Amino acid sequence: MLNDTTLMHDYFARLGLEPEVADLYLALHTYGPQSLLQLARNARIERTRAYRLLDSLSDARLIEVETQAKRKIYKAAPITNLRVLLSNKEEEIRSLDSELEGLQSELSQTLHSPLSHVQFYSGNDGIKQMLWNQTRASGENVSILYENIQNRTNSAFFDRWVDTCNQHNLHFRSLVGDHFIESQQQWYNQHSNERLAKWSARYIAVSIFPITHSMVCYDDVVAYYNWHGEQVFGIELHNQQIADTQRVLFEMLWTQGQPVDDLKGPIASE
Repeated sequence: MLNDTTLMHDYFARLGLEPEVADLYLALHTYGPQSLLQLARNARIERTRAYRLLDSLSDARLIEVETQAKRKIYKAAPITNLRVLLSNKEEEIRSLDSELEGLQSELSQTLHSPLSHVQFYSGNDGIKQMLWNQTRASGENVSILYENIQNRTNSAFFDRWVDTCNQHNLHFRSLVGDHFIESQQQWYNQHSNERLAKWSARYIAVSIFPITHSMVCYDDVVAYYNWHGEQVFGIELHNQQIADTQRVLFEMLWTQGQPVDDLKGPIASE
């Protein structure tokens, strides 16, 4: 048996399995095929308790059962069978995630919400929440981007965010500067990620408008992102008039921008 069962106990617990289930599996793995009585003794678990826990092992596909001389013999199945359980949990998470938006929609219809309010977020988790809020936009998403967002999330979150935006058929336009292009080049030199299907950008020179932080505008929301060094926070302003004004300013800058390849830089006009 393993010298330290803590690792196995911890892993099984994270799967929602009791520590004694790990003890039963370790006993089967160590001592080979056994009767229930032998298994209970080797795992140091009371026989009636061990019998009840066999259902958990069976559900996790971690045991195989043979009948010999009118008695059942249990043996360990490959530990890789847990991938089936992991796959089921992933499906449950996807289902819960898809239902979450519906729950939020129901709550938004029943709970009072002021016409104008400010929401503050902090840390990388706060930034992720603000980004996820954008996936619920009903109109075009316009932004002024200081840096690519992958550097503040991770590949898995970014791919999931992009996939959701694409599924919702969301449109994006962004103004970017030199720092954003540098961050894109550095990221995609080492990573390969999904890309937004309907995103277009223009380059804005620092002499026209210096970009020092990121701003996103959609529906009645204006979101400001600040992530300089260890100082990471964001603010959402929920007000239609402010959002409309910010959109007008964006359009004024958009007309002054020039075509850009976000991985190479501004495209010189012919």
